[in-house]
Amino acid sequence: MLQNFDKHIQQIKKGGIIVIIKKLRFLIFLILQIPIYLISIPLIILIRLIRPWFLIRWAALLSNRIGHFSVNTELYCCERDAGINLPSQKYLDIFYIKKLVCNKQLEKMWRRSSLIILPFWLLNPLSNINRFINIFIPGGNYHRVGNPVENICHNSYLDVHNLCEKFQPHIGFTEEEEFEGKRILAEFGVPKGAKFVCLIARDSAYLDRQNEYNLRDWSYHNHRDVDIDKYILSAEELAKRGYYIFRMGAKVNKPLISSNPKIIDYATSGMRTEFMDIYLGAKCDFCLSSGTGFDGIPYIFRKPVAYTNLVEFGCMISHHKNNLIITKSFINKKNKKKLSIADIFSSNFEQNLTADKLELNDIELKENSPEEIRDLVIEMDERLNGNWNETKEDLLLQEKFWMIWKENIKRLNLKIPMYGKIKSRFGSKYLRENQYLFDRN
Repeated sequence: MLQNFDKHIQQIKKGGIIVIIKKLRFLIFLILQIPIYLISIPLIILIRLIRPWFLIRWAALLSNRIGHFSVNTELYCCERDAGINLPSQKYLDIFYIKKLVCNKQLEKMWRRSSLIILPFWLLNPLSNINRFINIFIPGGNYHRVGNPVENICHNSYLDVHNLCEKFQPHIGFTEEEEFEGKRILAEFGVPKGAKFVCLIARDSAYLDRQNEYNLRDWSYHNHRDVDIDKYILSAEELAKRGYYIFRMGAKVNKPLISSNPKIIDYATSGMRTEFMDIYLGAKCDFCLSSGTGFDGIPYIFRKPVAYTNLVEFGCMISHHKNNLIITKSFINKKNKKKLSIADIFSSNFEQNLTADKLELNDIELKENSPEEIRDLVIEMDERLNGNWNETKEDLLLQEKFWMIWKENIKRLNLKIPMYGKIKSRFGSKYLRENQYLFDRN
């Protein structure tokens, strides 16, 4: 309790009057919630009593992070339509959205979808009372909507049942939104019907902004950061191939500098909006990403993603037939040896990786070079256009890579699946030039 009190004091010292006003508003909100909490007690008892005949479940959508707000919610809808992870009895699933919403346009689209979304002030007390009663009377977990919608763990972000290829996206744009999106594309100088790519390169700016007053240290994510300058060569290559390139980002550390009119630094353009974030991600021909939240938007709209600089080998998004992947290199600082797939798994670097864990084990990560990223976008473009020449060597290397990857996943003896039918591809040229990945321990 004293630690929490000290945390509030530190936040007030840092944020001043703005933080004081926010905390006073929250205190007033809590006071107004007291009657709802009192009403929730008999309501929870009633809901538990009728459970054998009719099950009511609820969950908070993960609205504070765009990747989870998009992908986890979409995968729940797919599983619901496929009859997966559902109760065997009659049931009703209801949801609520917490105060922090990463994108209001995405919230609007989920609210008009087939999901039942009720107010936060109504369902949050109900959920809290249920958890409290569960301390004394078990059974409350029956009323929680589980994986994937309520979980932030990696498997809830993965289409392990290959459902995205079986179902259409569960959200879409209105006619008015379609008109507005096309109008703004024209303002950016993109001709009607022109191809375009969304480029998202992760840096610390977004989470640093969230950290402004809550004092949370997000530095454990820093090993995922990349340098946007290393993507300029790829953007220039795509422009030569007829694409327009939108550099995405709600907040970024530095601009993408290019004199090419087809390369648009949308993130710093002054024209960025939450609506266009979703529209561009949904309408792009593909997304070039370093593996961060925004690529969840093209993911749920069934758009291909070229993933670069990935760091967690155990959590590859392998379900989409047009996805391409390359990773950062893991290098032992002492002997300068690059770690193979087997080395990475045996060192427990395959998931839940942190900067501290790497430092403790004397491992450094090396970003993909501009040339490696360029080679990946060339492969993506040529695959999408049907011009990719896949050699026998390429096919054998793909088979070998995914065989070793699956072997190492299975050795983890996880209780939850991490992949379904593998349809994505690892970068072909990257595999040819980095066959150390296949080395055995």
